[in-house]
Amino acid sequence: METIPSFNEIIETSITEHWNLDALTDYKGATLQYHDVARKIEKLHILFENSGVTEGDKIALCGRNSANWAVAFLATLTYGAVAVPILHEFTAEQIHNIVNHSGAKLLFVGDVVATIIDATKMPDLEGIINIPDYSLAVSRTDRLTYAREHLNEMFGKKYPKYFRKEHVHYYKEKDCNELALINYTSGTTGFSKGVMLPYRSLWSNYDFAVSVLGKVIKSEDRIISILPMAHMYGMAFEFLFEFLYGCHIYYLTRIPSPAIIAQAFSEIKPSIIIAVPLVIEKIIRKRVFPKIQNNRMRLLLNMPVINRKVEQKICEQVINAFGGNFYEIIVGGAAFNQEIESFLKRIDFPYTVGYGATECAPIICYSDYKTFKPGSCGRPVIHMEVRIDSNNPETIPGEILARGLNVMLGYYKNEEATSLALDKDGWYHTGDLGTMDKEGNVFIKGRSKNMLLGSNGQNIYPEEIEDKINSMTMIIESIVVQRGEKLVALVYPDFEEAKNMGFNDGDLKNIMEQNRKEINEILPAYEKISEIEIYQQEFEKTPKKSIKRYLYK
Repeated sequence: METIPSFNEIIETSITEHWNLDALTDYKGATLQYHDVARKIEKLHILFENSGVTEGDKIALCGRNSANWAVAFLATLTYGAVAVPILHEFTAEQIHNIVNHSGAKLLFVGDVVATIIDATKMPDLEGIINIPDYSLAVSRTDRLTYAREHLNEMFGKKYPKYFRKEHVHYYKEKDCNELALINYTSGTTGFSKGVMLPYRSLWSNYDFAVSVLGKVIKSEDRIISILPMAHMYGMAFEFLFEFLYGCHIYYLTRIPSPAIIAQAFSEIKPSIIIAVPLVIEKIIRKRVFPKIQNNRMRLLLNMPVINRKVEQKICEQVINAFGGNFYEIIVGGAAFNQEIESFLKRIDFPYTVGYGATECAPIICYSDYKTFKPGSCGRPVIHMEVRIDSNNPETIPGEILARGLNVMLGYYKNEEATSLALDKDGWYHTGDLGTMDKEGNVFIKGRSKNMLLGSNGQNIYPEEIEDKINSMTMIIESIVVQRGEKLVALVYPDFEEAKNMGFNDGDLKNIMEQNRKEINEILPAYEKISEIEIYQQEFEKTPKKSIKRYLYK
């Protein structure tokens, strides 16, 4: 294996080299420079040390993206502890599950999360720390209480003059295979898998970003973080790469509506944009289509002589809608809507589509927009090889397999799932189906894992929701499908039972509506069911008795 530099050493170098530059800003709020980040990291290290956290202990983080979230994450890694980032949109029960399963010693929480969780359901935690000011929400040890109360005093004793660059010395991982973080793919017991990512996979994703964006991005460039940092896509490419490169990251701390995002784009003018398709699609449908869907525009677009000029003009407008200063937009997580993709292709808009998985921290395939083949998701990236498990990978879809430095160590405390995902030759079985052309472009043909993607990049596992729906009144089986941004449950009710009870169609509809309201009370916002559709016969099954999902949309 090639020699891999220490990832924590790269963090240390970035902080000392960019000492007086702006690092992290909460949009419409305060800015931390790199030296402020270093100072806060140092204080957290003193807190960890004096409260008995040791190397390899787990520290969980759950809250909306913010500068202080980023600092707590960096402090965890550079102390030698293992970070457990948790999506802030998970329900309280899901958060409790992950904290307990990971064996976390401390939990950092955002202000919204703080109000929903129940410390008594997480008996092994030693403390809960509020992300906005690092105050203690819960302390179960005297050491932690004492350390937090005397933190400034301890810091002052350690650095009596003032805190300088030469004081920055971080934990260096002993081996590139050492565990850096555990990222949970979902929050439900039985479905949740903690992906164990070693330092090498963080480094190789960073090295990939340097190789493809290093020439177009420089220190002091600005970037907007839209995707949750608890998701590897946002973590790797809207936070770690940019922070290590000396960029200035802005966090949209509230729920980023299209209006807030559009305003942030026009003010911050980011150098690169990382997004999921829905963010781009929303802005184009709201800000661009209305301007070009009038008769005059349609007429001009149909004139062969003029249309090229008109397309260039439209492309300028779309580029301006995203701040007008970016090299390219990288889309990942799901396929583009066909109408939007063909529109972007027609006007020569600089976009590209990447492909990845949490298990690869996350990147597997990518191409620069200049060489990107529409409809594909790029080619295998550096440090990775990809093959299609098919006799004829160009025409017959097979499972996409990936191998290389990005690949996880396995699933935490789950050898069975690990052995299904990683084979003896080191290939990670993605569960996605695809083809690959002669140039190595990969085309995704379907997810055999059935995962859906929420509007802000959240992974939605329909089986988990169906599991809950199937245990509700009068329901035999169900499938959850995505229509636009909404989730719809198709259900096959217990008609026999309904008949015995003397229920008519109207009664059955009312029962289903009641079921929908009840299920929505226990689901996080991005998994809520917008409607329940009643099917008159059972869903078609495979010989293994699983529903043929692809038949239902």
